[in-house]
Amino acid sequence: MTKFGTNILQRLPLYLRTLQQLQSEGKAYASGAQLAATLGFESIVVRKDLARTGVRGTPRLGFPIDRLIPAIERLIGADDETVAVLGGVGKLGSALLSYPGFRKQGILIAAGFDAAPERCNLILSGTPIFPVHTLTETVSRLNAKLGILTVPADQAQRVAEQMVAGGIRAIWNFTPAQLDLPEEILVQREDLAVSLAVLLHRIKERNA
Repeated sequence: MTKFGTNILQRLPLYLRTLQQLQSEGKAYASGAQLAATLGFESIVVRKDLARTGVRGTPRLGFPIDRLIPAIERLIGADDETVAVLGGVGKLGSALLSYPGFRKQGILIAAGFDAAPERCNLILSGTPIFPVHTLTETVSRLNAKLGILTVPADQAQRVAEQMVAGGIRAIWNFTPAQLDLPEEILVQREDLAVSLAVLLHRIKERNA
C-alpha cells in the first residue's frame, strides 16, 4: 500500500464525500478548482492530491467522477471492508453506530459491547450489542481488526487490552485515557476537548 502523509490522508475522505455528493446530484465531472473552492483548499494542493489517483482530467470538464471515486477509495482502503467493534454503547457510542458514513469508507461495525445489562442483547442501528465480558472471544470470532473505544476513561485500558487480546490491531480512542499498549498496536486518539478548545480560540481570534 502506498504511504501518505497525515495531511493528504485527512483530505482524501473530504474529496470522496464531495464527489459522492456531486454524483448524487447527477454531475459527471468535477474540476480541481471546483473541489478546492468547495473545501477551502489551495488549488495546487488539490491538483497534487488528485495526481496521486492516476485519473486524468479532461480540459474544460475536469475529472470523471465515476473513475475518481473508486480511485480515491482504493487509496484510503475504503474498497476493502474492515471489520470493527465498538466498546461502550453510551450516547457517543450509540451516535457512532448510527453514522452511515463508516460503510462508505469500508468500515463495518460488526458488534458493540457494554457493561450495563440493559444495553446488552439488543440491536442498535443494525449492530448487535453484547456483554463486555464476551469481547475478546467475539473479536476473535469476527476477525475484527479495528476497535472503537467510547467507554468511561477508567475502563478504557482494560477494554483496550481485551480488544488487543482478541486480535484488534488498531484502536480509535475517543476517551481521554492514555492507553498503555504494545507498540505494534496503532492508536488514534480523538480528544474532543482539545478540538473544542482550538475552535473556541479561533472564534475569539476572529472576534478580536
